[in-house]
Amino acid sequence: MDHPYFQSLRMTPPLAIPSKSPRAVAASVSPSSSQTLHDRLRKRESCPAIRKPKVLHPVDNEDLKLLILENISQDAVRAFQAQGFHVDHYTKAFSEDELIDKISQYHAIGIRSKTKITERVIKAAHKLLVIGCFCIGTNQVDLVTAGKAGIPVFNSPFSNSRSVAELVVSEMIALSRQLVERSHEMRQGIWNKQSKGCWEVRGKTLGIIGYGHIGSQLSVLAEALGMRVIFYDVINIMPLGSARQVNTLPTLLAEADFVTLHVPELPETINMIGSQELAQMKMGSYLINNARGRVVDIPALIEALRSKHLAGAAIDVYPQEPGSNGAPFDDQVNSWSSALRSLPNVILTPHIGGSTEEAQRMIGEEVSLALSRYLTYGSTLGAVNFPEVDLRAITAEQGNHVRVCHVHSNQPGVLKQVNEALSPYNVEKQYSDSKGDVAYLLADIADVSPQDVNKLQEMIKHTSANILTRLLA
Repeated sequence: MDHPYFQSLRMTPPLAIPSKSPRAVAASVSPSSSQTLHDRLRKRESCPAIRKPKVLHPVDNEDLKLLILENISQDAVRAFQAQGFHVDHYTKAFSEDELIDKISQYHAIGIRSKTKITERVIKAAHKLLVIGCFCIGTNQVDLVTAGKAGIPVFNSPFSNSRSVAELVVSEMIALSRQLVERSHEMRQGIWNKQSKGCWEVRGKTLGIIGYGHIGSQLSVLAEALGMRVIFYDVINIMPLGSARQVNTLPTLLAEADFVTLHVPELPETINMIGSQELAQMKMGSYLINNARGRVVDIPALIEALRSKHLAGAAIDVYPQEPGSNGAPFDDQVNSWSSALRSLPNVILTPHIGGSTEEAQRMIGEEVSLALSRYLTYGSTLGAVNFPEVDLRAITAEQGNHVRVCHVHSNQPGVLKQVNEALSPYNVEKQYSDSKGDVAYLLADIADVSPQDVNKLQEMIKHTSANILTRLLA
């Protein structure tokens, strides 16, 4: 018998709904309407904004020039050009000397992982305002020197996570099935059908070192293949699915059939996998490194593979890498290159972890947007070496408004000096923050006459802690 509560619900009369006109009812519930939810959302997004943001430009009236290297997404290049920026685009990386020779004429630079922005380059970059790293890492940039020069650095820390995770999955399967060796033999005309030493990944243990955005995505994919997942990280992290965090790196190495690295290059991670750690890995296990080139001691890895302690390895990143496609990967690049290339069941790829159309498109969109927002609105949201400061947009209806973008040393008395310069005007909004030795202030000033703009800029530039001052109007 039903519970009395449910009986009472069935006896309750239906709720009376105020009637609408037939026209209104038909418009709201008609099943014949062909518009989907996505259609309605697109229509709403296409409606003109009530308060359009005003397009701001540097008051110096100098055309902004961008240097884009390393074959960055053409979508990003077109996005910059659509905003009126002059863009010089090159498919290769530049050496330090090449950069020093050219960088002085550019206001922004976009790079990937091979171009190094050193202290010497930054000192030669007299006009440089911003650096965009169209990749995850930023260790190719001297972040401290850039920050002290008033140059924020932006990257894309999440956009290629899925691409790298999928590459690891493919490498695990290829290694466990010896696909590289069988493919090489077939290309030589050798038929060698065998199952010895070939395994399914189902039921095996994956050990992930670094459970960030890539590691956690990989964890989900591996469990979907029926793998057991353990991970090691320097901080306690809530695992996804049935993954389990272990307390020490030796514990992970001793348990895992596959070990994969997803850590940044830091003093603590350089050569974190050396001869001692390789010896702690299970006999017949596999090592995968798609993180940074210097986190694995490659000569020690070569010995572990030669001794058959490891059954295979996949390496996508190297301590030294060629600067352009087609350049040799030989012993002049890394002294052990030929020894590594000669080993069986080793997958060697040219730093392609994030090299998918989807990842490069998303990276191009994210970093180009960050650079554009800084150049045109002064926003530093997402900067890795800089205070994160933003203000809501000045609207087209607000008239003679000026945005002050003031980078300065983080020391007492700066705001007093700046606000004295701004005191004749109405400061509508102002926000500042600091990071280390560098501080950043944004302020929107109302009713500044064209005659006063340059005067105001010079006054703020000559304050004692000034690093860089831009006015956008």
